[in-house]
Amino acid sequence: MSHASAYAIEVQGRSAGIVVAERGGFTFFVSDWAFRDLDRRVFRNVGQAQRAAHQHYSRLPDTRRR
Repeated sequence: MSHASAYAIEVQGRSAGIVVAERGGFTFFVSDWAFRDLDRRVFRNVGQAQRAAHQHYSRLPDTRRR
């Protein structure tokens, strides 16, 4: 059985991006430019990346949440 090396990150039904396993953590690649501040950031694990995406989304102005 192989382990997945990439995971989709979704927030409120929006595809925020994917995180890809690399040496030293998981790199975030955005698919929705509203999450651009997270692009290419490295997280220790998938859960940390998911939490960061949710926190980022909660701080967006309503006009960028559409």
